[in-house]
Parts: sequence; structure tokens; C-alpha cells
Amino acid sequence: MCVSGCAQSTPYVIAASSTATALPASASTNDEADEPILTIKKRVDEVNVLFIATDRHGKFVRNLSQNDFSIFDDHKPVQSILNFRRETDLPIELGLLMDVSGSVQGRFGFEKEAATGFLQRTIRPGYDRAFIVGFNKESRLTQDFTDQVPLLAAGVQRLSNGGGTALYDAVYKACKEKLLREHSDRPIRKAIVILSDGEDNQSEYTAAQAIEMAQRAEVIIYAISTDDSGLILRGDKVLEELASATGGRAFFPYKMKDITRSFAAIEDELRSQYAVSYKPSDFDADGRYRSIEITALKKDLQVRARRGYFAPKQ
Repeated sequence: MCVSGCAQSTPYVIAASSTATALPASASTNDEADEPILTIKKRVDEVNVLFIATDRHGKFVRNLSQNDFSIFDDHKPVQSILNFRRETDLPIELGLLMDVSGSVQGRFGFEKEAATGFLQRTIRPGYDRAFIVGFNKESRLTQDFTDQVPLLAAGVQRLSNGGGTALYDAVYKACKEKLLREHSDRPIRKAIVILSDGEDNQSEYTAAQAIEMAQRAEVIIYAISTDDSGLILRGDKVLEELASATGGRAFFPYKMKDITRSFAAIEDELRSQYAVSYKPSDFDADGRYRSIEITALKKDLQVRARRGYFAPKQ
């Protein structure tokens, strides 16, 4: 099922030395291209949400229970909480999307080093997996899903910059082709980390369509700005919107050392999440968008979660 008015999705340009490791057949078969998109997997009326809680100083609070939160689905209290847990060790399926357009030349080498270090600290062999995409006017897969960090590091080093920017297309394609169709017999977390200035001038998809596909795939987006002007630019708002709509966070490092700190903050957040499964009230499998509102009952606590999801249509 395609988003209304969306453009035709074209396959990834595959880098010559890209190697896939343990890539499920479901992620690579063309026969599934027209299958309906389902965002709720185990039961049509069960919703799974990852979220984080922070205190007024922005520090993660990791010792809360389900009684510390209020959860509304489609503006109504949920019917029942099916499961609530602290997911500090849940496997990660992660996509690293690096802007390689001509607008990001200044710190490109340092950004590749910082991204490699992030992958080395985050991906646990035999447990987590990641893939690497460089994008300008097109998206190039330099390393397919693997749990082998040396292969991921090599994929990052194969990235070279130049050309225009199709950020929305890169997000849409990564969510639809790599993360939406990932099936697992165990719960997983799905995330995308974007390094870009947020300035899109080549995409066929819109920001709204990219966000919708991320929500359908239940992907959290983190964004690290590559702009070092110190000014607030249009691309900053784009990165903020992509992140906030999916329960992620945008970072705007001014100095190069702040890029490393941004990656470290994402690492910490990925180890500080809660997971809740619930049954909504008055649920219909009608395909429409339903909002999610999770709030902390304790004073001075803030919750960050994706804004909503698309119910399956039957």
C-alpha cells in the first residue's frame, strides 16, 4: 500500500563491495513490493511503543513502572496494558544514513570517524545489526544488514561526497525497503541515525511521506546536523520534525567534538528505553492514523515517544 500521491520507489544503488550478512529473504524479494503495510504485527489490536523518560535536567530515568504513566490512544485511555518493561538490552536493527551531498564537505572525514566509533560501541555481534547508506540525489547502499562491525566500518569509509540532496527519499526508502519488512521471532528496536544538514532539494517524496513511512515501520529517527554555521536554518526544522514525529531526537553540534558527544547521547538513549504493549479502546482496523500520548504522572518528568501509528486495514 503506497502513501497517497507518493512517487515510485526505485531500488538502492548497490556499492560494488557491499556485503550482506544474514539478510532475511523477506527484505530482498521483489514479489512483496505490493503487499499491504502492517504496523501492528502480533495482533491487529495490540500496539507496541518504545519511549524514554527524563527528569527536568534531561537525564534519563530508568526505574519507573507502568503505574507512573498515563497512556492515551486516539485521545482515549487505553483499554488495557498487556506488557510493560525496561528494554535496556533489546536487539537493535539500525540504519546509518549519511548525507554525502556537496553541502556537507567541511567535516565529512571527522563525521565518518565518529560514525564508525558509534557503530563499534553500539552494534553487538550476534545480537544487533546495521546497514549503511550514503545519499545525495540518490541513495547508495554501501553495506547491507550485518552484525560485523568491520564490514560496517568499511561501508562508512566507502562513502564519498558530492551532488544534490534527497533526504526524504533516503528516509522513506530505508524505512520501507530495509526496516518495514524486517521480521523477527523476538522483539527488536528499529532506529535510523541521520547525518545531514537537513536541506533537501532533490526528493520525490515529501517530508510528510517520509515521516509516515517511518511511523508505519515503527522506526525511531535520530538526526545529527552537519551544519556548522551556528545559524538556525531551514534544514534544522526538518531534522527536528523527522526526529520528534518518531520519538527520536535531533542534535546540532557546532564543534567537531560535539559530534562525538551527539553519538554518545544516542548510545545512552538506546540503552534507556521503556517498552509498552497495550490494547486500545474502540479499535477499528480501518487504516487510519491514531495518535499516541504517553505522559508521566510524576512531576518534572518528561516522556518522548512517537506521536502515533497507522492501524492496519482489513
